[in-house]
Amino acid sequence: MTDTSHPVPGDPSRTEQTERAIRVDHAGEYGAARIYAGQLAVLGRGQSGDTLRHMQAQEAAHLRTFSDLVADRRVRPTVMLPFWHVAGFALGAVTAALGAKAAMACTVAVEETIDAHYRQQIETLTDEPALCETIERFRQEEVEHRDIGLAHGAEQAPAYRLLTRMIKAGCKAAIAVSERI
Repeated sequence: MTDTSHPVPGDPSRTEQTERAIRVDHAGEYGAARIYAGQLAVLGRGQSGDTLRHMQAQEAAHLRTFSDLVADRRVRPTVMLPFWHVAGFALGAVTAALGAKAAMACTVAVEETIDAHYRQQIETLTDEPALCETIERFRQEEVEHRDIGLAHGAEQAPAYRLLTRMIKAGCKAAIAVSERI
């Protein structure tokens, strides 16, 4: 998102900024739901299953909210949804296959990226108080997920720093692409 305090020619309008926010947040929550589906496919019957299901349920509620906003405000969803469908599940399944701690490292990486992304949106969408309130509520739940990941040994995952850097880079790229197309 761009700084709206000093718009320059070519910057998106406030309406376009709001639509981009809804589009990318819908895509992100869709991707998160798919990540948890992949992790549950691998770890769902183990010790991590209940924890993953708790986080998945919250992500499903976030997704329903953004799906409703897409419909109510007639925002075009990203054309990348089919790709995020596969990529999200694959990321979840692969990290879970590396072990529960790697799955939690994935959660930490994703949620740290989303925390920063949501904070930026709240600062930018000043004329959308209800949307900002929703985003803040979801941001707090994403931070809760990050904390759960850390409490469940994410930092002890093999190659934690490399793994989280790669996932964060992928999330940032997904955000940039989903906002626009």
